[in-house]
Amino acid sequence: MAERQFLCESQALCEGGVAVPFDVVHAGQVCRAFAIRFEGRVHAYLNRCSHVAMEMDYQANRFFDDSGRWLLCATHGAAYAPDSGACAGGPCRGGLVKITLSESEGLVHWHTADNLKPVEF
Repeated sequence: MAERQFLCESQALCEGGVAVPFDVVHAGQVCRAFAIRFEGRVHAYLNRCSHVAMEMDYQANRFFDDSGRWLLCATHGAAYAPDSGACAGGPCRGGLVKITLSESEGLVHWHTADNLKPVEF
């Protein structure tokens, strides 16, 4: 059963700005994930390029290209649609792993799934 996990306050996610990072357990491993705001809506993905499983940010928590229209892998140049994680160009092998978010009353939560669990400390 999916659970909501607090991520951040809504104001932490600015349109096309710096991402909010968080950790999830995916396929039995702790993985970095990131949340962004694009066209007014919040989205989150594993920080893992579909071309080669490497983190994508070119500077800490920065994923958008200069136009603010695409998420880029700094290593491979793969481009992804911010609203779906779909491959938009470059050496992609499918899209990004999407993480469900919800936003209400000034708070953003991420939702667990069969393949995504919170990190236990």
